[in-house]
Amino acid sequence: MQRFGPGCRDNVFARWVPLALLLALSGCDSLRYYGQLAEGQVALLRAREPVEQVIAAPGTSAALRQRLATALEARRFASEQLHLPDNRSYRLYADIQRPFVVWNVFATGEFSLQPLTHCFPIAGCVAYRGYYDQNAARGAAALLRAEGQDVYVGGVETYSTLGWFDDPIISTMARWGDERLATLIFHELAHQRFYVKNDTEFNESYATFVEQQGTRQWRAAHGLPAEDAGPARQREQFVRLVLATRERLAALYQQPLAPAAMRAAKQAEFERLRRDYRQLKASQWGGQTGFDGWINGPMSNAKLLPFGLYDQWVPAFAQLFEAQGRDWQRFFSAVEQLGALPAPARKARLQQLMALRPAMGPEA
Repeated sequence: MQRFGPGCRDNVFARWVPLALLLALSGCDSLRYYGQLAEGQVALLRAREPVEQVIAAPGTSAALRQRLATALEARRFASEQLHLPDNRSYRLYADIQRPFVVWNVFATGEFSLQPLTHCFPIAGCVAYRGYYDQNAARGAAALLRAEGQDVYVGGVETYSTLGWFDDPIISTMARWGDERLATLIFHELAHQRFYVKNDTEFNESYATFVEQQGTRQWRAAHGLPAEDAGPARQREQFVRLVLATRERLAALYQQPLAPAAMRAAKQAEFERLRRDYRQLKASQWGGQTGFDGWINGPMSNAKLLPFGLYDQWVPAFAQLFEAQGRDWQRFFSAVEQLGALPAPARKARLQQLMALRPAMGPEA
C-alpha cells in the first residue's frame, strides 16, 4: 500500500515550498513529479469532511450512512482496545469521484527482479512511484518501457501519510464490506503508531499482523464467529505460486543465455504460473475465480514485486505478541525496540521469532 511522507500536519503550503526549493536542485522531472504529489494531496485534504457531518447530510445514501457509522465504531475500537493512535484520521470522509486515489508504477529490468526504487524524505525508499492521475501513470510507464524496463501499473484505493496528516476514509473504500473497512483502519493506524524507513517488509508485516489480530478481537467483541479460513488459505496458496515463479526467474536470470533465449524462457515461466494456477483452482478451489483477472493479464517482472511484502514476517510478529502476554502496549514497545536495531540485526531477530512460531500452536 502506498506510503506518502514529507510534510507537517495539515500545514500544506509551509510544507511544500521548502521541499520544492530543495527539489529544484535535482531537475525539472523531479519538480513535476513532486508537484503532482503536492496537488493531489492538497486536493484530497480539501475534500475531507467530518464523518458525522456526512452521516447527518440528507443527501447521504442509507448504505453509505451505515458504512460510515460502522467505520466510526471500528475507529473507536482501534484506539480503545488496540491502543492505536487517537486522532482525527479515519474520522473524516473524502469523496474523490474516481476508482483509485493513486496509481503506482513499478519497474524492473527486463531480466531482473530488483525494483527501480525511489526515495522520499520521510517515508524512505520504496519500489514504486505514485501518481494521482491515471494518464500520468500511464505516461510514466510508457517512458520506462521505452527504456527497456518491465513495468506494472496498479491502482491503489487508499494510503497512509504516516500520521503527518489526518487521513480520511476515501470514497474508494466505501464500497468495501464493513469488516474490510475496519481491518484497513487497523492496518493504517498501525503505520501511524510505528514505521521504519527503508524496510517495507518489516512495516507491512507488522501492520498486517495488527490488522489480523485486531480483526480477530473485533469479531470476538461483536459476537461474530471466527473468520472463514478458506479465502485466506486460497490467497496464501496463490502467493506461494507467485513467489515460486519469482524464485525460478531469479535463478533463470543468473544463466549465461542470449537475450532471445532468456526472453523465451521468461515467457515459459509465466505460462507455467498460469498453468499451475488453473490446476490449483480446479483441484482445490472448486473453480473459484478470485485471481483470474490478475493471472490472465499481461505478465512482467514488475507485476511480481508486491508479493511477499505484506506478510513475510507476520508469524514473527505473532510470536512477539504472544511473548508480550498479548498486551498491546508491551507489544508496541517491543516492536519499537526491534525497529531500532540495525537492519541486519533486525532481520536476524525476526528470523529467530519465525523459528519459535511453530511451537505456539494456532492463533487465537
